[in-house]
Amino acid sequence: MLLALNDAISTAVLAGRGADAEIHGVIDLTIKTEARIGTISLGHAIQFVANASVLGYDVRGAMVFYGEPGTPSLRTWDCEHLWAQYGGALLQP
Repeated sequence: MLLALNDAISTAVLAGRGADAEIHGVIDLTIKTEARIGTISLGHAIQFVANASVLGYDVRGAMVFYGEPGTPSLRTWDCEHLWAQYGGALLQP
């Protein structure tokens, strides 16, 4: 069942990778406050969260919101997994 759920999330993310997304819960470690990240594409949001820790951000509490209201948000682990699996394909139109 978990594999089917992951496949459904992956399919939805790939289909909507160009859709608008918002990232919340990212802490800028240099100034110790939540980073304000504007609306970006879902693919870029996943890339950012997956790689943000090496850029000086704490993403343990990060959530990526996208799609229609009620669409489950993506957590850090989801973003890392999706970026590792699909990489640059998430950035293509």
